[in-house]
Amino acid sequence: MQQFEVSGAPSVLLVEAFYGGSHRQLIDLLKNNIPGCSVFTLPAKKWHWRARTAALYFSQTIPTCLSYRVLFSSSVLNLCELVALRPDLAHLKKVLYFHENQLVYPVRKDQDRDFQYGYNQVLSCLVSDVVVFNSHFNMDSFLSSIPSFMKKIPDHRPRDLDQLIRPKCVVLSYPVQFPDVSRLLPEHKRRHQPAEMSHTDDITRQDEPQQSPRSDEDPDPSRCESRCESRIQRALSGAGAADLEKPLHIVWPHRWEHDKNPELFFNTLLKLKERKLNFQLSVLGETFTDVPEIFASSRRQLDSHILNWGFLPSKDRFLQVLCDADVVVSTSKHEFFGVSMLEAVHCGCFPLCPKALVYPEIFPARYLYSTPEQLCKQLQEFCKRPGVARRHVVTVDTSLYSWASLKPRFQTLLAAERP
Repeated sequence: MQQFEVSGAPSVLLVEAFYGGSHRQLIDLLKNNIPGCSVFTLPAKKWHWRARTAALYFSQTIPTCLSYRVLFSSSVLNLCELVALRPDLAHLKKVLYFHENQLVYPVRKDQDRDFQYGYNQVLSCLVSDVVVFNSHFNMDSFLSSIPSFMKKIPDHRPRDLDQLIRPKCVVLSYPVQFPDVSRLLPEHKRRHQPAEMSHTDDITRQDEPQQSPRSDEDPDPSRCESRCESRIQRALSGAGAADLEKPLHIVWPHRWEHDKNPELFFNTLLKLKERKLNFQLSVLGETFTDVPEIFASSRRQLDSHILNWGFLPSKDRFLQVLCDADVVVSTSKHEFFGVSMLEAVHCGCFPLCPKALVYPEIFPARYLYSTPEQLCKQLQEFCKRPGVARRHVVTVDTSLYSWASLKPRFQTLLAAERP
């Protein structure tokens, strides 16, 4: 277990049972930017055991502290068990943050879903004062699934739990730290980077409320693009023809696991290869013990197209690849937020995402596909005319999801006042 000390009396207790990836990044952001945080974590290993047993471990290792006012944890922790074992923590303002939810998290077969993980999350919500979700999709899918989930109990089922939890719920996007990538961008991206999108987390926009980036008023992509045409032409004046017509560079920056649906991605690229279309490929993201076999077979079949293959531990190198790429693709079967897609958009990539899950909440219709055939057709057109992707100015304001924008809301969330 890691414990981070603070100077002075701590008022915020941050507890993370799975201290890795986005969970670690969020805890580190809060620790470094919110005064008075005391942090207790467990390494990001053996997720299932963390979900089952972390509460008991923390109950024995978190010292008694009379100055604590707020307890913040992710939904991996069984918060109900922790406050039952530690009554001195029960009076704190308890904030539960959902990076994902186990009621709709994809499994190969429904009978493989372990009831206990989702049940623990429901119990944690019931004892929390504020339940925070990183997206509306995450919140809505969780709350709407509770009644059917509880029907798995053979008899004496609890009722109306979703109605008890809903008043506590808020949506607060995961805060992404967007670095300044201007030095990494190729010339054509620097020329058409809109001023309003050229932000980093050195810029704080505390006076602006968070707004939805969706383009609901005009979902027609042709009209959306026509409104941007004059801006695109101005931005591209002087862009080199060689930059615009070199092979399309496609990037896939996701975890190498089945829930990211690599089968759809690689099968689509193999179709492009069969049609003798020219493209370059970077497959990034973390690998774990059980890597789907399709990665090895696809690497052999797509070898002549590959520029980068595998996880890049250097953040600068990762950002450089995103800046060099033209199109970023998601084929996920589940996504509750999607940091890597937003990072790629920040680096000037044209996003292609499923018209499902969280994506319609973040991306306008122009960037969504409904079927594998639509994905393949769009990539095929970009392979034939890569300049089209490079000329496009992506109409997603990533600053809405930056730490600079969201910091005031997290400060309010971790204030001692109960809702």
